[in-house]
Amino acid sequence: MSAAAENIKRRGKRILVLRYRFIGDTILTVPFLRNLRRAEPDAWIAWVVAPGSTDVVRGIPYVDELIYWDPVTIHADCRATHRTLSAKIAFLRELRSKGFDKAYVLKRSFSSAVMAWLSGARERVGFDTEGRGFLLTKGVKYRHDQHEVNNFLDVLRADGVPVADDHLEAWLSEEEKAFAADFFAANGISETDTVVGIHPFAANQTRAWHEDNYIEVAHALQRRYGVKIVIFGGARDVELGNYLKDRIAPEPVLAVANTTLRQTMAILSRLNLLLCNDSGIMHLAASLGTPLAALFGPQSPVKFGPWGNGCKVIYSKFPCSPCRQKFFQECKPSPRSKPECMEAISVEDVLETIDKSGVMSR
Repeated sequence: MSAAAENIKRRGKRILVLRYRFIGDTILTVPFLRNLRRAEPDAWIAWVVAPGSTDVVRGIPYVDELIYWDPVTIHADCRATHRTLSAKIAFLRELRSKGFDKAYVLKRSFSSAVMAWLSGARERVGFDTEGRGFLLTKGVKYRHDQHEVNNFLDVLRADGVPVADDHLEAWLSEEEKAFAADFFAANGISETDTVVGIHPFAANQTRAWHEDNYIEVAHALQRRYGVKIVIFGGARDVELGNYLKDRIAPEPVLAVANTTLRQTMAILSRLNLLLCNDSGIMHLAASLGTPLAALFGPQSPVKFGPWGNGCKVIYSKFPCSPCRQKFFQECKPSPRSKPECMEAISVEDVLETIDKSGVMSR
């Protein structure tokens, strides 16, 4: 159904949701949107998102329209569509023309509250942070001691919207599932093999667990369980991906810079386990229901850890954690130029967590 036809069908409120930028943020907004749709089945729901992160929610049934906001930022997925003042003004005019009744401001920035106010929405509900409370008609306390999913759902609760569930979701097409099956077959992985994915990368590679540790874990899992290993990564990870490939035997399969984001999601959905750093791919795997073990040190998992029953966290909490990640101005580097909090996580710690998870015996 076209957007115009759907617009005619839905004659309820016109609701704007503001939560844009990272892949992880996008995925963690899905429970909010699902509960909102359940409460407002006839509403027209539009979601302001960053164009670089929307692929992860392709097929979402809870939103009628995705509105792309793309100013200049330092983030890797920025395309700077709204670089100029005239482009920003045109965007805001178009937003206002849509006649929103209510806006939910899930970002905590001052500028996102300004956007909600300029949209013309009469009701504006969001976190009372950054001195922006006067721009909202209902301010909600933001908590640093709970997960971001629960913070988002608190916005609904504060607005009187019932919250029935909090699980993540993702949607794969039959074509994407077929790609994953073909990928495994082409790389000698059968349907009966136990497959472990490893994502040893991070947005700031300094905070990642050392790659040699991942090599040790891979060898141990191969010996204990006869697993097949798949290494995941992006275009900037090719050199380090090849480093692992050359040092792990039997040789792992590389899904590094040779698959799209959606294809990566399909492969992740077929894993028995993903071992990873704190990263966007961690949230992707969680949204697909893939069991995972994630390593945390500089960043606390309380707010942004993996969300789901099959998610395990290995957290080395130091007195300085969570930190501002200004390596190494606030802490000393290890001999391998890693934060001590990450070096404190041993290979044995990781293997014990995997053993206790029970996923290798499924």
